[in-house]
Amino acid sequence: MEKHTATKMTIMSLSYLYLLASSRATVIGVNYGRVGDNLPSPSRSIELMQTMHAGQVKLYDADHEILQLLSTTKLEVTIMVANDEISAIASSQHIADQWVYEHILSHYPDTMIRFVLVGNEVLSYTTTDQDKLIIKDLVPAMARIWTSLTAEGINDIKISTPLAMDVVESTFPPSSGRFKPEIANEIISLLDFLSGTDSLFFIDVYPYFSWSQNQMSIALDYALFNGDQLYRDPGSGLTYTNLLDQMLDSIFFAMAKLGYNNVMLGIAETGWPHEGEWNEYGANRENAATYNRNIIRKMTAIPPIGTPARPGVIIPTYIFALYDENQKFGRESERHWGLLHPDGSPVYQVDLSGKAYLT
Repeated sequence: MEKHTATKMTIMSLSYLYLLASSRATVIGVNYGRVGDNLPSPSRSIELMQTMHAGQVKLYDADHEILQLLSTTKLEVTIMVANDEISAIASSQHIADQWVYEHILSHYPDTMIRFVLVGNEVLSYTTTDQDKLIIKDLVPAMARIWTSLTAEGINDIKISTPLAMDVVESTFPPSSGRFKPEIANEIISLLDFLSGTDSLFFIDVYPYFSWSQNQMSIALDYALFNGDQLYRDPGSGLTYTNLLDQMLDSIFFAMAKLGYNNVMLGIAETGWPHEGEWNEYGANRENAATYNRNIIRKMTAIPPIGTPARPGVIIPTYIFALYDENQKFGRESERHWGLLHPDGSPVYQVDLSGKAYLT
């Protein structure tokens, strides 16, 4: 795999992403998590996604019932390999082939699987020997699955992995973005794979958390895409109007520092909680509605807006999440990111196609 060939690969990546953006509905997706004991059935959940005009859905597994139900829809689908499956897949092409046969070939192409995400925020967990083994096995497992798919002549399913923002040690200003040195080798291997297979670098990016931890220095409206505050990066000279663009560009700059100017970004998770504890300031319905409507407006714009460092670039985006999930651990806000209540009623009105937010 070639590492520094920006021009040809950038053209290929842009061509692929412009196909994704041929209609508004193909850009915005929703994360369908099921960590709750009071959620609607999968069939009802898929009906609700379609009512909300979702174009894509991201699963946290590769559930057969859900994938079969999705085969009757036009929803584009992202499936995931669990963290505890990674090392076995990395160790054996036969095991990888079995996984692909069971979870992809038995449903594709009727179910429009577009991405396979291997693991979830793998590089964020580095304390135990098992964590370190999974990190070592991440890219080899991705390569095994890619080999299985290409052997079947399938080249329109992209392989990636979602990472958290903690993979970068510096995000402000964006031009200072750099990956943590302790995972630099793993990041280079990942970027080499993504570049060589024309795939995307998926990131979970939450302006809510950055704002809530820095309320004295970041205006709420800046985090919500809802004001006229401007920030000029002294390193790049680029001007920013919202916090999300700053966070995304810190990833672009971090990749560029390693020589990978050609790898495109995808947002695996983003959103805003609509309820929280008394001291979780900003976690309310009004802010959640504002953030999600504004990011939908931004990401469905035609022509694409991109970011200051990558203007005009399409960024496939998945809103977190479809439902409030009552069995999630953590602070109260962790259970209140849903666009829908568990009974299927909307927390606030949202149109994932973006057509409701045309100006």
